[in-house]
Amino acid sequence: MAAEDGARRARFHYGGLERVIHEKARLGILTALVTEPEGAAFNDLKVLCDLTDGNLSRHLKTLVEAELVLAEREDETGRRQSIYRLTRQGRARFLGYLEELERVVADASPARSPRRWHRPDPRRGGAGA
Repeated sequence: MAAEDGARRARFHYGGLERVIHEKARLGILTALVTEPEGAAFNDLKVLCDLTDGNLSRHLKTLVEAELVLAEREDETGRRQSIYRLTRQGRARFLGYLEELERVVADASPARSPRRWHRPDPRRGGAGA
């Protein structure tokens, strides 16, 4: 019973939601990169995530330091550009993060069901709908 109480107490802990990933802009960047296995150029990420140069640079730096993203300089069409890719570890951590988010959605889904939550109908003398 003690183990069961402990499991119930930690049920909504969601330890797999990493703060470095959870920030909105970084979540968008990682989502864009997971859909582009060959990587994405800085300017493409800027447009896809609707970020300014400065914001994108700051968030990419955080993701590179966390070893989620790899930055490379490539020569294409005669000019150098930065290409960003998920690292193997970054992909694994991001997919683990998504699994944890799915758990959050599953745990919260009863609240979305109209059958589980009903309000008293004042026309019926306070009886449930």
